[in-house]
Amino acid sequence: MTTVVLADDEALLRKALAALLPLEGDITVLAEASDGESAVAATLAHEPDVLVIDLEMPGVDGLGAVAAIRRERPEQVILMLTRHARPGVLRKALKLGVQGFVTKSAEPSHIALVVEKLRDGKRWIDPDVSALAVIDDCPLTDRELDVLRETSDGYSVADIAARLHLAQGTVRNYLSNAMQKTQTQTRHDAARYAREHDWL
Repeated sequence: MTTVVLADDEALLRKALAALLPLEGDITVLAEASDGESAVAATLAHEPDVLVIDLEMPGVDGLGAVAAIRRERPEQVILMLTRHARPGVLRKALKLGVQGFVTKSAEPSHIALVVEKLRDGKRWIDPDVSALAVIDDCPLTDRELDVLRETSDGYSVADIAARLHLAQGTVRNYLSNAMQKTQTQTRHDAARYAREHDWL
């Protein structure tokens, strides 16, 4: 028996998976979550074999939730569902120790199979997800991407420095480098450029 927590803000998809996964494998869904914060709470409360989590969710997104869970429960096995597998996001998820990636359009039987593979200690990345991850033309460093991500969320330089535990001067240097590399005039333009090129 494999225990699972399902986290996805799309209620229809989440409910369908909750109903279908137990039919496709020896799987029990312990809890459902509709956003990142409740995904963290449900995972820490229920300690499932596998957390199945959507990448894009309101508030705390899938990556933010995974980072929070990793701090409390480093051994948690995680399968990430994604519709847009951006290279930068995939890199970040892999660094956080996510063991599996499946596209949201996958059949429930496929998702059930991957859940059981991950529970057994294996890794899984759907071929179309890994193909996108390989196409990486991003000239920005991970830290430059971090500050742009915070910029696009509306934070000031002082806020970004506090959130990323960096000096304000360091944040300004990263932003300046990012603006040069993207040939943009403002940090907000640089963040927009990075998003349009699927680097964030």
